[in-house]
Amino acid sequence: MAESNDTIVGLPFEKPIARLQKQIADLETEQIKAGRDYAQEIRQLRAQYISLLRKTYQSLSPWETVQVARHPQRPLSRDYIGMIVKNFVELHGDRRFADDKAIVGGMGRIGTEKALLLAQQKGRDTKEKIAHNFGMAQPEGYRKALRLMKLAEKFHLPVVTFIDTPGAYPGIGSEERGVAEAIARNLLEMSRLKTPIVCVVIGEGGSGGALGIAVGDKVAMLEYAYYSVISPEGCASILWRTGEKAPEAAEALKLTATNLQALGVVDEIIPEPLGGAHRNPAETAHNLERYIVRTLRELRRLDTDDLLTKRYDAWRAKGKVLEQQPVENLSSSTT
Repeated sequence: MAESNDTIVGLPFEKPIARLQKQIADLETEQIKAGRDYAQEIRQLRAQYISLLRKTYQSLSPWETVQVARHPQRPLSRDYIGMIVKNFVELHGDRRFADDKAIVGGMGRIGTEKALLLAQQKGRDTKEKIAHNFGMAQPEGYRKALRLMKLAEKFHLPVVTFIDTPGAYPGIGSEERGVAEAIARNLLEMSRLKTPIVCVVIGEGGSGGALGIAVGDKVAMLEYAYYSVISPEGCASILWRTGEKAPEAAEALKLTATNLQALGVVDEIIPEPLGGAHRNPAETAHNLERYIVRTLRELRRLDTDDLLTKRYDAWRAKGKVLEQQPVENLSSSTT
């Protein structure tokens, strides 16, 4: 598998992988400088690298999955829009207060399917992150999203959402303008919107900030995304009064795609390339596009009444109750 980025930023648990990468790079440099043939050694190291990468990513802990979902080189919503959405026309503003750049919305074509796309955008560099408020939407963002969804309903276009946020913005201005009401209104309106809705968690799915554009007929997650009522750090600070317990909190929150599919919270897991989406964004985008097109075609076969009935029944049935040991004992658990 070819990596799309020449230099991949290593995560803490990837140090052995990074060492192999460096050995390969050093041998390739030495081969050019000295004119000696190290092809066999390089092949052996590459085989070890692939094997170690596969073994590592097949056994990620929940906390390691969170780190992958937050990887600085992980594709963002605009990256996927650029790769899979043709003729994208962005629409702006909530017609009440402002245009919240944390949520991008517009119309375009995904494969053969015309759709209204809503996406949470974090930003790549510091300037972009500030402009997009680190992907944390304010009430005007959710009201813009609702305005566009109503437009999609009017013109019989399906809605596709990309979820990638640590949460809604909790600042004073956001609270003054009614961020909780804006999210609650979206939950209500999406539950009865008379057009197909497909939601995909592509990175972080944080709390109500994610849920504000995540009520759909089908909810999917990329393999190394996470979706949770609270961040592991936030949970740890409440339960243990320290963020150092974030790994234990991540385990308790059952926030990985595998956990959430088993609990019935998400319908499908979209596979990522070996080593995560940041190692091959193009392959990830291809998998994402295939899922969206296939799902939209399935949903189009339903008439509106059946669509809404199935959506209502699916959301009423979401989630399962599992009995387990008290949270305070998790840190000493061996499971």
